[in-house]
Amino acid sequence: MTQRIIALCRAMGAPEGREELMLLLAQAVEKQLAGRLKAGVRPEDCSDAFPLAAAMLVMDALDECGGSGDVTSFTAGELTIQRQPGAGARRSQQAWNLLSPWLGDTGFFFRGVRG
Repeated sequence: MTQRIIALCRAMGAPEGREELMLLLAQAVEKQLAGRLKAGVRPEDCSDAFPLAAAMLVMDALDECGGSGDVTSFTAGELTIQRQPGAGARRSQQAWNLLSPWLGDTGFFFRGVRG
């Protein structure tokens, strides 16, 4: 599963030369997501949603580790780099939404109120 996550990260444009970091992040995210699944649900039961969600979270973590989170515009000759604020947060939310049918307790519950 880890290699599949890494392959998806590469397809999403993961930066070159970050393979060791990407491997460690993929293993950590895979473990984190597997721990959040409903009882009895395995990552393989989530079809393609599990590795895709994991890759999205790894890409966000790579962005954070790169220190480029505050770059809004950079131009050098014909090369221009821009970054939309909050793009990583949207990608993370999409990842969690993608896995939502298989997730266990998400930390929110209703508590009965005596009448």
